[in-house]
Amino acid sequence: MALASSLSIPPNHSGLSRAEAAPPGKAPALKPSAKKGSAAAEKGAASAADKLAYPATKTVEHVDEYHGTKVKDPYRWLESLDTPETRQWVEAQNKLTFGWLDTIESREALRARLTELWNFEKYSPPVQEGGRYFYAKNDGLQNQSVVYTTTALSAQPTALIDPNTMSKDGTVALGGMGISHDGKLLAYGIAAAGSDWQDWRVRDVETGKDLPDVVKWIKFSGVAWTQDGKGFYYGRFDEPKGKEFESVNFFHKLYYHRLGTPQAQDTLVYERKDHKDWQFVPTVTDDGRYLIVTVAKGTDDKYRILYQDLSQPGSKLVELIDNFDAEYTFLDNDGPVFWFKTDLKAPRGKVIAIDTRKPQQKDWKELIPQSADNLAGVSVLNNLFVARYLKDAYAQVKVFDLSGKFVRDLPLPGIGSVGGFGGKRTDKETFYSYTSFTTPASVYRLDLTTFQSTVFKAPSLKFNPADFETQQIFYQSKDGTRVPMFVSRKKGTQADGKNPAYLYGYGGFNIPITPAFSVFELVMMERGAVIAKPNLRGGGEYGEDWHKAGTKLRKQNVFDDFIAAAEWLIKNKWTQPKKLAIAGGSNGGLLVGATMTQRPELFGAALPAVGVMDMLRFHKFTIGWEWIDDYGSSDNPEEFKALHAYSPYHNIKPGTQYPATLVTTADHDDRVVPGHSFKFAAALQAAQAGSAPVLIRIEVRAGHGAGKPTSKRIAEATDLLAFLQKTIGLGSAAL
Repeated sequence: MALASSLSIPPNHSGLSRAEAAPPGKAPALKPSAKKGSAAAEKGAASAADKLAYPATKTVEHVDEYHGTKVKDPYRWLESLDTPETRQWVEAQNKLTFGWLDTIESREALRARLTELWNFEKYSPPVQEGGRYFYAKNDGLQNQSVVYTTTALSAQPTALIDPNTMSKDGTVALGGMGISHDGKLLAYGIAAAGSDWQDWRVRDVETGKDLPDVVKWIKFSGVAWTQDGKGFYYGRFDEPKGKEFESVNFFHKLYYHRLGTPQAQDTLVYERKDHKDWQFVPTVTDDGRYLIVTVAKGTDDKYRILYQDLSQPGSKLVELIDNFDAEYTFLDNDGPVFWFKTDLKAPRGKVIAIDTRKPQQKDWKELIPQSADNLAGVSVLNNLFVARYLKDAYAQVKVFDLSGKFVRDLPLPGIGSVGGFGGKRTDKETFYSYTSFTTPASVYRLDLTTFQSTVFKAPSLKFNPADFETQQIFYQSKDGTRVPMFVSRKKGTQADGKNPAYLYGYGGFNIPITPAFSVFELVMMERGAVIAKPNLRGGGEYGEDWHKAGTKLRKQNVFDDFIAAAEWLIKNKWTQPKKLAIAGGSNGGLLVGATMTQRPELFGAALPAVGVMDMLRFHKFTIGWEWIDDYGSSDNPEEFKALHAYSPYHNIKPGTQYPATLVTTADHDDRVVPGHSFKFAAALQAAQAGSAPVLIRIEVRAGHGAGKPTSKRIAEATDLLAFLQKTIGLGSAAL
């Protein structure tokens, strides 16, 4: 159970809108002398005339001292998002960026093709509660998906929640849902302008009208209904005393909300005033008897577990697991026996049973042992464990009985990813989605008595997936580690060293990069590009050992893996440095920033999105302190040394030829605050010695990526493609 606050961003790229302005302030002197340089820059030093006229960006004499080391921070003022100076700088940067993009003749053709390909129906796997089905659907170009409900799959569904009606610009999004056990009520979270903050409301499913209940200041929490449908549990932070998009979030609390009462009267169920960094995730068992409280600290998948017997009025929470020694993801229960997915002494995962009447670890029973593949998730359906594994980062599904005996494999269409498999222990059907790099998601209904899968919904496409292919290769990183990578391309593409290539990575927070369809990447492949997705250390492809090999003092392994992937593509003649673009979002933005500052000559273009660029101060804003689990902290002398060595902002060297760079961020990003990208872009513009452009695109009324409307996604994808068209070259769309 990775908490929602982990650093992740959808691979399809979120979008931005245009802003106009005037340039502020006095510019620092630019130094065009050349050091080792980008493949995108011309040979030798670029003259001042070759360079863009970047907006004037002032510097300040700000110095911090870390364990005896003095560190300059000349762009500290850009961390203050709402000052007139920062707003003026943002407007001036957007004016430069969009003015530059406006000169690209192919931009509108790219927009038209993206829009055409994006326009297909998209469904989520249905879930069933109280004899009703619930699922989300997007007609194709709707800004937000609509939630539908129906009593039968063959019946005409009813639109239940349509976020598109909640704002004129499509920037209000559905953040989460929780359906009561009888299917009569639906609690739902609403996020505005991309913020992680959500307000939750309750809708009557039959009438489609909201009850008066409103619950505010929820972040990274769903809801858990009691079986009687009279209320639900949820987690929240206190209302921030400072700026809601910048203030640090501590002291999470678990509450119970009874319908019909104001939030001020909600019952405080659990808090820990002695642990400001603990967070609480509620689950109510399907039999309604137990409240399970999963306690998390940071982004590490290591949890404590408490439970309460709801059948006994006045009973207290009981500590079942009282230390953060491993992952314990609650699956289901058989009366007082609880089933968990855990990595305790099993870094690739296993399933255990804990009898709460004999809770000592010596009495725990192993049901499904660790295998050679990584156990990604488990559902309990039709009295069976349906287990989802990652084998070299692609999906496999296996079925076991409740004693842990293997029953069968579930066939899948190919090398891809699956999602869904929701439901209860008594359900005899479930739904799942399947997607690959070359095919959008289709939704299947699985009969759990015959194990036959039938298509529930499949998109109608405006391209032929058979025209494209994906292969998985393995390459060696700097230290000899074997790393897998998916390489996708149009069939017939020749390894002649002339292809544009797009290398995308993440490598962090135990999050795997698995096959997923992207319209953005399809358009690139139509134009001759090779798409490469390596499974870097730090991710969740091979379990906890693989994750830890890319964290804290070993974070450089992630950058080495990414650099080795680029070198493999070049050595095997899929591309050449001046045709190679690198991209990543959030933690992947850090990846791009670190590798382009370490090896600027290796890349032709860089697309760091909403990246963590100041590794010395990330923990001082909103939820950034959680990432110390993966990154370490500058407060620790040894970890400071490692962080300072690769922090993108601090490793920009004046007089270097950097690759063409388009930084993307958003003004409402309260996960990775935009000051990271502002400071990085300002420093990179001042340092750039080559003629390659360094631009920043700053979206307004948008956040970290989740809930971004389709119109903004297409707008940003258009600009990213246009940028790559001009910097690394893309061919025609002829197949």
